[in-house]
Amino acid sequence: MLSIKQKRIKRCVDLLLSSIGIVIFTVPIFILVIISTIVHQEFGVFFQKRVGKNAKVFTIYKIKSMIFKKEPLITSFGNFIRKTKLDELLQVFNVFFGQMSIVGPRPDILGYADKLKGEDKIILSVKPGLTSLAALKFANEELLLKSQNNPLVYNDLVLWPQKVALNKQYITNWSLFNDFKVIGKTILFFLGFNQTPH
Repeated sequence: MLSIKQKRIKRCVDLLLSSIGIVIFTVPIFILVIISTIVHQEFGVFFQKRVGKNAKVFTIYKIKSMIFKKEPLITSFGNFIRKTKLDELLQVFNVFFGQMSIVGPRPDILGYADKLKGEDKIILSVKPGLTSLAALKFANEELLLKSQNNPLVYNDLVLWPQKVALNKQYITNWSLFNDFKVIGKTILFFLGFNQTPH
């Protein structure tokens, strides 16, 4: 578990990097929100409740990728921003506001992280992140789940336990150097160097 000093260092880095990210990405985010608004014929920002540090629920921001009618329908534009992870650019504001971190376990919907028990609850001792080793390893999660006969069972029995293990490993071995390693792996991943993280 991170010490108070380590958490303060991590927060300072988050503030610095998220501030830089806001400066760099505000215009692209604005353009993507406008396009999403036009494509989906409603405000192009999606708000969803996620589980954060200490199991506290917060609102995560995403660029809208679906049309919500009788059933949620992912549009071609939505599919593009999901594959490229551009829909998650808005979360740089979640980091700036202190709800998330640059690196940390990805924030889950209710029913998963908030149900952790025993040693697994260590995951809730840190803020959820924009990226993590687990997020990189399962970057193709949507495709993986679509190939399963029962996606929910596969997620609960196969994917979720592996994510928990990787996130626990990240926290118990935390260092600023390791955070920058994850950031570096993330950058390489999006540049097309798709390597399975270790």
